[in-house]
Amino acid sequence: MLSIFDPLREFTFFSVFLRLALAMVFGGAIGLERAKKRRPAGFRTYMFVCMGAALTILIGQYSHLMLQTRWLASAQGLQTDAARIGAQVINGIGFLGAGTIIVTSRQQVNGLTTAAGLWASACMGLAIGAGFYECVLLAFLLITLCIRLLPALEAAIIERARDINIYVEFASLDDVGAIIARIKEQDVQVYSVDISRPQETGGRNPSAVFSLHLNRRSSHEDVLAAIFALDQVLIVDEI
Repeated sequence: MLSIFDPLREFTFFSVFLRLALAMVFGGAIGLERAKKRRPAGFRTYMFVCMGAALTILIGQYSHLMLQTRWLASAQGLQTDAARIGAQVINGIGFLGAGTIIVTSRQQVNGLTTAAGLWASACMGLAIGAGFYECVLLAFLLITLCIRLLPALEAAIIERARDINIYVEFASLDDVGAIIARIKEQDVQVYSVDISRPQETGGRNPSAVFSLHLNRRSSHEDVLAAIFALDQVLIVDEI
């Protein structure tokens, strides 16, 4: 490890303040990007999660230190693991992350990236609380890379994907056959069709999610435009 950080690994008031401050800054920096996209968990949520995780591991270290010094006389035979409390953060953050994941009426799952970001932020907070500064810097850079730069790469990969899912809303259940026929006219293979009736979704019109495989000549836009050209089709969207 880098010796320059050795004085900051000592359990002092300054090191505790620095660790909590780093957790607030790094957690908030990650959450800022999610807040700009109006995700369920944003700037303050990430900040709280990261600081809470750092505080948790600091409590574990404090308990271990006090048992070895001031509490020694009344704590004979007691043992504590500084990482045990922090380990519960990894389990507990799952409940918070689950609250950000929703399934829309279009059978689309939203919030997975937010939940994963919360979990990663909590792990980073544990590393900050433990004084593992080298790991913190690397983790922050890589997490920032994932949420700021990689979405463009992901979008490019999805754009070139041959397997897609599309959501179609139409006037009547009798229109499904016409939609499938139009899809096959584009030389596209239909893997599956998941039909939702209005009473199931709370909407006024039936809808369906089509899993498709495109040939090399078909583009996403061409297939969507061909389906939308049908008079019976009200909404078409790739999900």
